[in-house]
Amino acid sequence: MDTSQTPPPPGYTTALPSTSMMTAIPDNKLNQPQFSSPLAARFSPQKSLQDHRPLSSSRSPGARNTGGSISSGSSPGQFSTPPGPPIFSSPLRPAAVPFQTSPASPQPVAFSSGSTLPTSSPPNFTNGTPQLPLQHTSGVEESVESPYVLFSAHKVLKRKKQANISSLGFGALVSPGKEVTPGPPVVQRDSHRCWNCGAYPNLFSEVLIGSGQWQCVICKKLNTSDGEYIAARKDDLRHWPELSNSVIDYVQSGNRRPLYVPVSDSRMSAPVFLVIDECLDEAHLRHLQGSLHAFVDSLPQNIRIGIITYGRTVSIYDFSEGSMASADVLPGGNSPSGESLKTLIYGTGIYLSPLHASLPVAHTIFSSLRPYRLNLPEAYRDRCLAAAVEVAISIIQGPSADMSRGIIKRPGGNSRILACVGGPNTCGPGSVPSLSSHPNYPYMEKTAMKWMEHLGEEAHRNNIIVDILCAGTCPVKVPVLQPLAKSSGGVLLLHDDFGEAFGVNLQRASMRAAGSHGLFEIRCSDDILVTQVIGPGEEAPADAHETFKNDSSFCIQMHSVEETQSFSLSMETKGDIKNNFVYFQFAVRYWNVYQADISRVITVRLPTVDSVSQYLRSIQEDVVAVLIAKRTLLHAKSAANAIDMRITVDERVKDIASRFGIQLPKSKLLRFPKELSTLPEILFHLRRGPLLGSIVGHEDERSVLRNLFLNASYELSLRMLSPRCLMHREGGTFEELPSYDLTMQSNAAVVLDHGTDIFIWMGNELTAEEGKSASALAACRTLAEELSEQRFPAPRILSFKVRSVEKSLQNGIFKKNFCEEEEGNDRRTGGGRSGGAQGKKKKRRICAPRSHQPSMPNHCRRSFGGGRSGNVAREKKRRTGEEE
Repeated sequence: MDTSQTPPPPGYTTALPSTSMMTAIPDNKLNQPQFSSPLAARFSPQKSLQDHRPLSSSRSPGARNTGGSISSGSSPGQFSTPPGPPIFSSPLRPAAVPFQTSPASPQPVAFSSGSTLPTSSPPNFTNGTPQLPLQHTSGVEESVESPYVLFSAHKVLKRKKQANISSLGFGALVSPGKEVTPGPPVVQRDSHRCWNCGAYPNLFSEVLIGSGQWQCVICKKLNTSDGEYIAARKDDLRHWPELSNSVIDYVQSGNRRPLYVPVSDSRMSAPVFLVIDECLDEAHLRHLQGSLHAFVDSLPQNIRIGIITYGRTVSIYDFSEGSMASADVLPGGNSPSGESLKTLIYGTGIYLSPLHASLPVAHTIFSSLRPYRLNLPEAYRDRCLAAAVEVAISIIQGPSADMSRGIIKRPGGNSRILACVGGPNTCGPGSVPSLSSHPNYPYMEKTAMKWMEHLGEEAHRNNIIVDILCAGTCPVKVPVLQPLAKSSGGVLLLHDDFGEAFGVNLQRASMRAAGSHGLFEIRCSDDILVTQVIGPGEEAPADAHETFKNDSSFCIQMHSVEETQSFSLSMETKGDIKNNFVYFQFAVRYWNVYQADISRVITVRLPTVDSVSQYLRSIQEDVVAVLIAKRTLLHAKSAANAIDMRITVDERVKDIASRFGIQLPKSKLLRFPKELSTLPEILFHLRRGPLLGSIVGHEDERSVLRNLFLNASYELSLRMLSPRCLMHREGGTFEELPSYDLTMQSNAAVVLDHGTDIFIWMGNELTAEEGKSASALAACRTLAEELSEQRFPAPRILSFKVRSVEKSLQNGIFKKNFCEEEEGNDRRTGGGRSGGAQGKKKKRRICAPRSHQPSMPNHCRRSFGGGRSGNVAREKKRRTGEEE
């Protein structure tokens, strides 16, 4: 018998570049599903799986890499999570449970599957060929997980009544665009599909090695491989990467875009268009100019850049005039006319230029910006943001300067429009009145939101992502701006000013790699039903994906495919499970930045158990907490809803204790299950932190945070939900401690990582020694910068000393400034209903910049839980209520 090794099958390579680095080579490809443009009802979702977790958890949800010998390097992802844990000088200590059994803009909504999954018929192996034993493709263990998928438990209960407990729930967090090192194996050929349900072959599929037929793990049907999987021995099946790895990338290079011609790297780089608000006061403009200068200096020299400023008019800067800054001006009161756009697009002006040729001009443009001269409040100034974005979209569509011999050359990947916004859109399309007391304001706000959503859809159809970065103290009308960013696949961020944090986020937003035309498919065993999906996308229309005879998959159309995203899946069992395993397959199809067609297939198998204790031991508490938080925040669309959701969280903890707790002897009290000991603590942070609590000053600010949380990756979601506390020790090391106020020792320096904010707290004894205090503060700031080095959005890093806070409290200043800071937040985010005359009044009351107000105990309270700050919050509520 010939025992020689079977050569690798055709179409495979042993060393391929990462899928994110594939070059665009024209090639024949499968028919790409067509995506419809209108957005349906919105429905709600980084880096290393080994994120910094709260000390109190005893298990890590990490999964091992199951990649086989055929793999490809994957470039490290960007802006997802902190790089790695700091140095610890002492072992981690478990945290106690704080309590036991007591427990504006369009928001994402959930989709529920409209039909139940059809029951598959039992497998039929009488196929006309000699009956051969089915062989497993490789020796797989009881449970195989992928770094792209985190389940709430590693086991599934067989009994439906036990499994479908809504207070705890069962689900998964899926990050289909995540990049890991080493990356999954890459196969440059079409994949096999199940003729019945559309599933892909995987390492759990059983294969008839004599005929090459494979059995689908989802519907149990037998499929042909056209003789490809024929092998002499079952060990030879490992030569096929899809039969030996839980994750596989099928890659088809080339391009499907109409009239596409491969071009040089300078043309392949997706352009970045800056849309800049020119209605800023001098202080804000000075900060913005510094951020813009640093931004263009940080960009690759081959990237193409465009610059538009807007106020009452839209100014499109022309790079064809050499070193001189010149602009074509269009009125902003209405959408640009077709004739005006045609003049721009087919004219001689160059509005998108490689940075290496236009960098001096860009610096000249930024330096030439002047502050607003008229004597009008910020909220009353004319801004035509929507008209400016319309012009930017038209220019990116081209052809403009890219016309050559009648052939249109278009860039690959997603282009980006970065809007630097300092106030609301009050002029032209999508505008709203400055005063919320306008008699027709509700109707005009609704009309503006629809227009912005339509504009975002238009950008999405043209592979353009619109990111809106707001800063300053003027209300920006978040409910109106949010649909533009959301429907295009971008984000909306709020900043205190146009300074350092704004500049960092501007740079990181432009560098985010994003795929386009994403389609996310979810397939499960017949015993499992997907009941809810929360994430960055919408339910895909029927004509957006391939159809199969009995395809019960749940399909989601993604606006963009990025590493910083995740989907939250809620699942139930349809009945008592009789099999020993259940299977889950997740497939995402998208075009990467080089227009290569990527199909990433992730397959996971989980064992089923009868024992509740085994199930509890397999639960991943952090994952459960994130899933519960996302389901809860989905319904917290207003301040009143947030209060109701806090009560829901309390009742959820009580219900978990009643169902899984152990009754104490001679008592009616229940002991919370030890397997879930840290879950109440994390939910405690949820109900009193910025997501559901009353810490953040204005509802629009909470709305932006909630929207970011619903779409964020597991790592960032966990940090936003449950902060991480690190105490500085001598020698420059840090010890991780529970996030309790007892860590705030008088001789300690503490770093609190809260995802979107990082706080540094210095004790009074430490601050008394100037040299020691400076050394500790420098070490803490270095750690904070390392933790947030690759995170998007970049968090604020704020430091404060306890002595200054105590002095403010003694003088009664803290309460006054605390209340005024919330009013400053009202002015900054505005919300559709808080601008106008009230905002003008609040503007006069602000007596100090945000950075100088001793308000840090407010943020500290969100995690450390200082008792006195609760009284301050109640005092603040009374005062603001009287003023209103």
